[in-house]
Amino acid sequence: MAISQFMAAINQIVDEKGIDKKVVIEALESAIGAAYRKDYGKPRQMIKAIINQDSGEFEIVRIFEVIEDDIEVENEEAQIFLKDAKKKKKSIKVGDEITEKLPYHDEFGRIAAQTAKQVIIQRLREAERDIVLEEFKQKEGELVSATIQQIEGKNIIINLGKTNGLMPGSEQIPGEYYRIGQRMRVLVKNVEDTVRGPKIILSRSDEKFVIELFKLEVPEVQSEAIEIKAIAREAGSRTKIAVATNEASLDPVGSCVGQKGARIQAILAEIGQEKIDIILWDDDPKNLIVNSMSPAEIEKVKLSKKEKRATVIVPEDQLSLAIGKNGQNVRLASRISGFEIDIPKGDKLFKKSDAPKDQKFETDNNKTDASSDDLNKNEELIEEKTDTKNK
Repeated sequence: MAISQFMAAINQIVDEKGIDKKVVIEALESAIGAAYRKDYGKPRQMIKAIINQDSGEFEIVRIFEVIEDDIEVENEEAQIFLKDAKKKKKSIKVGDEITEKLPYHDEFGRIAAQTAKQVIIQRLREAERDIVLEEFKQKEGELVSATIQQIEGKNIIINLGKTNGLMPGSEQIPGEYYRIGQRMRVLVKNVEDTVRGPKIILSRSDEKFVIELFKLEVPEVQSEAIEIKAIAREAGSRTKIAVATNEASLDPVGSCVGQKGARIQAILAEIGQEKIDIILWDDDPKNLIVNSMSPAEIEKVKLSKKEKRATVIVPEDQLSLAIGKNGQNVRLASRISGFEIDIPKGDKLFKKSDAPKDQKFETDNNKTDASSDDLNKNEELIEEKTDTKNK
């Protein structure tokens, strides 16, 4: 029997889908065997086709597993004792397979071919799914450019090319607007294999999204000449990021800002109204806390290393800056430094735990505020509000 007419189609599938030809051939052999067993065999028989890839000729065989003579047969349709197998092939041994050629039936035509076709399609889908899964598994933690395909309530379906990804509400930047057809960068946060295919979770609110933007826009971060030591983010509102370098000639904060703020503005353009504080990392916890409290000026820091707690003294006119709106500044500074920060406020003590959590931050779509002088100051708030936000 010949399937030479299938070989051209197989080669086309291999070229177009990037699937291993061996996978396609094995799927076809299994499919033809399954179709034959359905019409002419028995359910527990092992039947497959053996295809000559050069000529397209194939034959159908029944397969037997060779077992010890003194054990119980579990499947007499697919097992054979060693003594009986040796009558067919003297060199056979336990664990080997022996085949028996089956007759071809003229009726083995349209119905069987259709069955084979369905199985092939299923196997090809599985192979394609595995390819997509592997491709995006390798992209976990990376940024990709993609297009919004559909908006379903709080969930956004994003076209990634070979497949779709999901950006749930929890992974979106609060206050950001999305529209179908909009192209944007997203972080491949997590990839899972499910019965329905790869499940790809995308994010724009994750802290790593900002880290990857810095790698994209700041070559020194990508090359690891500048290291991002810590990051604390409340997406849509503010991010603090601490940077360091071992190269004496390199200014890590200035390099991240870029000439006339070009680099940081490219990052801000991607995340809309979110503010970014770039601070200098310091191995001394006191200095790090001072830096992380930027833009507030700090008078004194008292540490309790054992309790990982710090009391920060600030001038009265710096209290609101130090605490921040809804306690945000002290909250982010605590995460950067790893210390619980308390700030004396009159006869009271403002604690990080006093700050409201899970705030919904408002944004202003109509203002732009980022001067080149401000952008070039170390430890100063870097802010740009853009009116090019997606609507």
